[in-house]
Amino acid sequence: MSGTRRVPGGMAPYVEGFAAWLTELGYTPGTIRNGLKAVGQLGRWLESERIEVSGLRESSIEQFVRSLHASRHRRVPSVRSFRPLLEYLRTQGVLTREIPMTNPVGDLLANYRGWLIKDRGLAAATVLRYENLARRFLEERYDVAGSRFVADLKGVDVVAFLVGETTRVSVGTAKGRVAEVRSLLRFLYVRGLTTTPLAPAVPPVAGWRDTAIPRGPAATEVEALLAGCDRSEPAGIRDFAILMLVARLGLRSIEVARLELGDIDWRAGEIVVRGKAGRQDRLPLPVDVGEALSAYLREVRPSRPIRQVFLALKAPTRAIRADLVSDVTRRACARAGLSRVGAHRLRHGLATEMLRRGATLVEVSQVLRHRDLATTAIYAKVELPTLRRVAQPWPRVGR
Repeated sequence: MSGTRRVPGGMAPYVEGFAAWLTELGYTPGTIRNGLKAVGQLGRWLESERIEVSGLRESSIEQFVRSLHASRHRRVPSVRSFRPLLEYLRTQGVLTREIPMTNPVGDLLANYRGWLIKDRGLAAATVLRYENLARRFLEERYDVAGSRFVADLKGVDVVAFLVGETTRVSVGTAKGRVAEVRSLLRFLYVRGLTTTPLAPAVPPVAGWRDTAIPRGPAATEVEALLAGCDRSEPAGIRDFAILMLVARLGLRSIEVARLELGDIDWRAGEIVVRGKAGRQDRLPLPVDVGEALSAYLREVRPSRPIRQVFLALKAPTRAIRADLVSDVTRRACARAGLSRVGAHRLRHGLATEMLRRGATLVEVSQVLRHRDLATTAIYAKVELPTLRRVAQPWPRVGR
């Protein structure tokens, strides 16, 4: 019962285990103590309301919090503060699963999600984006056509939906919407839910390809970003290691987040990169990058049974999300007094610097792990001195 003066009612069997679980996740003793007091209050309320812990839901917690407000308690915990408790009870198998009401759209979306993950090997963030677009489209179709929302699907329905989706978005976003709809249509045809392959019927978005010049920070600016990390602080050590992976090896944000302890081969001086669509590549581990990783692992990373290399510095201690990598880059830009850019710009900067030092496009493609050399070809536009040498003078018009 540590952390509670009064008997925690129905939560009594779970208090000690919950406290140990919070400690494992890196919560401070004060936070754990306050959390256990709230759990004790909840346990006594559950007992008074004759609610079993196995039937606990977020809606029950909302009712409990409202009762505290009505009783004018001096300190009332928020509903959100009980989410770790719910997660712990789920891990222990205490909470019974809520069986969602099934409907044709929900069932189809679940199958589509599985196809995106297992068959196409897409990243979680990409799956979520594709699924959100599919939900809007399918729910709109279900409202119009009912149970035949897929069977009666025609190209004109798809085009009408896309026109509404792309009216007020940029060209790039519109192209993304088209790709997401085509993915859904391919799934429907492959699974035999539509008799006609509708994906080729979706018109492309008008717009010139490869007109922009990829811009990245200059080598001196990258050095300023790295120098701005305060490596006397845990956050600075971690951020420096993350930036080194992006700036020196050109890793994508998701690849940094996926990096696991077993992916670093210290003896061979290599690192395994888990890229798009389940692809894995081995890259040489430069000495300076290895030293940055070693310092982070030795001095900062807590000892936790988590496979990923980079963990959150604040509780709960979990693997970082991919968007943190760009957050780290933007904070480094602010410290260095540079325009804020995301982590992907550092890949552009690496490619530009490699070309400037005489690397070929094939070599840049290998480092950036592009599957198609045409993707790397966009960097030919940034090597202006070479382009000036090969450019032919404009012919004079004879008189």
